[in-house]
Amino acid sequence: MDELKYIALREKPEWKDRAAAWFHSRWGVPEEAYLECMESYLNGETEYGWYLCLDGGSIVGGLGVIENDFHDRKDLYPNVCAVYTEENCRGQGIAGRLLNLAVDDLRSKGISPVYLVTDHTGFYERYGWEFLCMVQGDGEPEMTRMYIHR
Repeated sequence: MDELKYIALREKPEWKDRAAAWFHSRWGVPEEAYLECMESYLNGETEYGWYLCLDGGSIVGGLGVIENDFHDRKDLYPNVCAVYTEENCRGQGIAGRLLNLAVDDLRSKGISPVYLVTDHTGFYERYGWEFLCMVQGDGEPEMTRMYIHR
């Protein structure tokens, strides 16, 4: 692996199309939905950003920040979404660095706290996230965990 580079998409907007395709391939959400969110961020319509870990010419990790990550607590925003690290790159702290990058970037813009929904337990706590409550995911039969980073 080359030296990993962590960026906010605004630093390298030319990665937008590749990033949207990459997130789509990992999560199955339509590419157009990612592009719409990324364009709003790149055009300065929102400060809710997109963050990537690059290994040379490849994306090996990423996450986004959106208003609501498909749950019933519309009052808890913004939400980190689409956190993903390529399997062969896991265990190196990539997701943690991306989470910290996003939280620090948002905090520098006066946006805090930040929320996320996940089924994972024990992972996000390592990076300063605290369990907040259970929320109902849109169309989901089971409740899921909501975390907060203050």
